[in-house]
Amino acid sequence: MSFAPADLAATPTAPRARDILHRVFGHADFRGPQEQIISDVIAGRDCLAIMPTGSGKSLCYQVPALVRPGTALVISPLIALMEDQVRALTAQGVRAATLNSQSADSGQVWRDFVDGQLDLLYVSPERALSDGFGQMVQRTEIALIAIDEAHCVSQWGHDFRPEYRRLRPFCDALPGVPRIALTATADRETRADIARQLGIADDRITLSGFDRPNIRYDVTGRDNLRRQILAFMAGQAGQAGIIYAPTRAGTETICGWLVEAGYRARPYHAGLEAGIRSRHQADFVASEDMVMVATIAFGMGINKPDVRFVLHAGLPKSIEAYYQETGRAGRDGDPAVAQLIWGGEDVARLRSFIAASDGTEAFKANEVRRMNALIAFLETAGCRRQELLRYFGETAPATCGNCDNCLNPPRLVDATEAARKLLSAVYRTGQRFGVAHLLDVLNGKPSEKVVKFGHERSSVFGIGKDWPADQWKSLARQLEAMDALERDPEGGGLVLGPAARAILKGEVAINLKQVEPRAARPGKASNSAAVAEVAPQDRSLFEALRSLRRQLAADAGVPPYIVFSDATLRAMAARRPQTMADMARIPGVGAVKLESWGPAFLTAVSAA
Repeated sequence: MSFAPADLAATPTAPRARDILHRVFGHADFRGPQEQIISDVIAGRDCLAIMPTGSGKSLCYQVPALVRPGTALVISPLIALMEDQVRALTAQGVRAATLNSQSADSGQVWRDFVDGQLDLLYVSPERALSDGFGQMVQRTEIALIAIDEAHCVSQWGHDFRPEYRRLRPFCDALPGVPRIALTATADRETRADIARQLGIADDRITLSGFDRPNIRYDVTGRDNLRRQILAFMAGQAGQAGIIYAPTRAGTETICGWLVEAGYRARPYHAGLEAGIRSRHQADFVASEDMVMVATIAFGMGINKPDVRFVLHAGLPKSIEAYYQETGRAGRDGDPAVAQLIWGGEDVARLRSFIAASDGTEAFKANEVRRMNALIAFLETAGCRRQELLRYFGETAPATCGNCDNCLNPPRLVDATEAARKLLSAVYRTGQRFGVAHLLDVLNGKPSEKVVKFGHERSSVFGIGKDWPADQWKSLARQLEAMDALERDPEGGGLVLGPAARAILKGEVAINLKQVEPRAARPGKASNSAAVAEVAPQDRSLFEALRSLRRQLAADAGVPPYIVFSDATLRAMAARRPQTMADMARIPGVGAVKLESWGPAFLTAVSAA
């Protein structure tokens, strides 16, 4: 069974769109601004939609593609993303295909496109801009042009792609064809740049909000990365997740820790052969419990909705990158965790990257602004969600109840005098040593290295005995983030930064979150698995349905989430449908999925 616009040609636009939403996609109603955006695109109006990941951006062009005559062109930056979308649409009975360098059936796809047998065709920007494709499009009826991951068009965007800036002439060459650009991540400046580059009027921008209330944000200072990651993973047993490492070597090391501890994990970085990367990505997408340990080379092309956690083992390059990367968790709307573990050297690395950039001074200034916003997010003792949303121009309640600071409100201590002691220790020891050596000096520990350099005779030796090591480390991270301490690019030791003078002179007060002694730290919410609630009486049936889904997905050669989402299975377990009509009323069960898999799930429910 498949659907085409002709099926609904006699009905008005709004009912047709709503009927497609229910019949094809299995949803009872639109969410947020979806209906208005869809109505605008169906009517031929351009749109730039800024919507958070998991809010249903794709439906904003997929539904109009099934209402408007012709084929919708979807321009997407990554092959994996295109193939995943096509696979999901095909399972719902939509005539979708992709043309890319890895397409085995490109000849048939071309013929279907020319013959008007496709509802949606996914292509890369490079393919869209090729001469042959442009000529073919001029001879084919085009329903609309959707530009996904539209932040790639902006030089201010975190994934800038120059090819995207050439898309406006392509769109202009098709007068009367509406263009819809979509992204989850764009601050005010980036939004304006996207609209300008794609020829979309400022009054055609729809901003639906950036909040992802199902994601819990947790931040902690790096102490012992291996111990911290394994402690976090102990609370995520059986969950699929992504761990981002700042380097290729880091991905391999962390992956090794996980495998040694008994977790299913795969590395992913640009240093691996393309075939290995593809295999690891396919394994991850098809799994329900695998961990992908990756550099930022991984993620934008992944549409996997059941990622339960994203852990950063270092700082992302900007607040937008952090938002985008954490947004890969919980796309299905179920609870998810975003854990970030950072150290002062991460801040130093970001600063050096910006300084070494060949961008203009304006570009560098903008990157510094973004870095400072990320640092403010790290340092805040208040609600992290509020800090994050403030950057994107939104207001939020004073407390969200779903971040580490709201769940475990920190106690602030006056660290002004301690900061002066630490900065003095840096100065008195010659501005050439790391935190470990400085702590030995401050705590009055005559280590071999301290004695070697005669620092046991320094005026700062032993002046910090009243503070535990964890608190000193936290203070050092904050002072680096504040630019009061910097890393020597050659030796790696700490040196005084431009903000140190005011602190040493007592002109700036330093407040620091109280660090609990490690042995006394209670089990925090960040160590508990993020799992949506299933009623106790429904648990066994839910697990049976998950097992059936796994089997059917393997038989069909698709990931389990393509069959049905966890939310759909929870609804089945709770409602226990007895007929196909009952099953059709379960959210997420469209007509084609009902026909393909409904009987098997009805049998499983009846057997419970």
